[in-house]
Amino acid sequence: MAPAQRIPSLPKIASHLHATPSWDVADFPVPRGREEIWRFTPLKRLRGLLEAGATGDRLRWETSLPQGVTLTRISSAEARALGGRAPMDRLAVLAAANADGAVRVDIPAETESAEPVILTLTGEGADTVVHEHVVITVGHHATATIALEHFGSATYDAYVSVLVGEGATVNLVELQLWDEDAVHTGQTSVQVGRDASVRAVTATLGGDLVRLTQTTDYAGVGGELHQYGIYFADAGQHLEHRLLVDHATPKSVSRVDYRGALQGKDAHTVWIGDVLIRKTAEGIDTYESDRNLVLTDGCRADAVPNLEIETGEIGGAGHSATTGRFDDEHLFYLQSRGIPEAEARRLVVFGFFTEIINKIGVPDIEQRLLAAVTEELSATVGADPASAPTA
Repeated sequence: MAPAQRIPSLPKIASHLHATPSWDVADFPVPRGREEIWRFTPLKRLRGLLEAGATGDRLRWETSLPQGVTLTRISSAEARALGGRAPMDRLAVLAAANADGAVRVDIPAETESAEPVILTLTGEGADTVVHEHVVITVGHHATATIALEHFGSATYDAYVSVLVGEGATVNLVELQLWDEDAVHTGQTSVQVGRDASVRAVTATLGGDLVRLTQTTDYAGVGGELHQYGIYFADAGQHLEHRLLVDHATPKSVSRVDYRGALQGKDAHTVWIGDVLIRKTAEGIDTYESDRNLVLTDGCRADAVPNLEIETGEIGGAGHSATTGRFDDEHLFYLQSRGIPEAEARRLVVFGFFTEIINKIGVPDIEQRLLAAVTEELSATVGADPASAPTA
């Protein structure tokens, strides 16, 4: 059952920050690295994905589906017909073109399940090149939690579309907990129906290179998006998140809060957050924020928030981005109460991340993330992996 609403026809985005969405590979030439949307990405580390063809390889899927939720394979034409934003760059369009159809997960209208939909995807090795197209449809007035988890290793390119029907409430969780040699690229696009509410949490801790484009569109008046993210980059890792929130309908809301930590030589994170407010988006309210905590020397965090506003008739719009080291006042406060410096630093980082992790709403996943953050911190502040605090 497809959601009842579709994104209205929109004019071409007149911005150097975005290409025109398209399902045609020819519309996205091979980048050279100087283009605005590619200038932060180390193209040589993409392992040929920008010119790769279909391989027929798959990740290993394990699923937990509540009663009434179905998983089927559909054709590429059927997937496109369901709606949603088309691919925004060459990686996303190649993922869809080379996937040989799509996996569709359907949550029927008015479903109310206390159990989450869990999709666990595991790669068998970095030499395995996998293209995937996933469509998740949520019927009108349904309530659902959906977790998409990535483990193991692969060279993985995916296009994921989440179509949320009118009045639905969705908690969407995406975890990138890859082994250190994995590459993960692609696009996740969310369509928010009329009066629907989406809470999206993205956590990226693993992989050699992760480059994700994340877009949100509104299919009707009154939609709400609350988008959160955490990322933790070690030495040599490149973790890149590129967000577009496209307000094209009146009285919609978006809140974006991403937080990152970096440690080790040549750890590099990129966060591009763009909010586009079209002429038709009167009465909307939006704010986006990205904060980065640098734990050691030799790291680089690029954070670029953007607002593109085409109407003055809005409730509010703002953005911020910060990068800094530990707050000396926080550390002094904790140490003055007898807490050793290493433990104080660990507590500051956990406080930084835990507020986001607690929004996931799936206790097992929250504990897994806290353990992963603890393990990351053991490299810099001597944290004991067995001492992770509870969510």
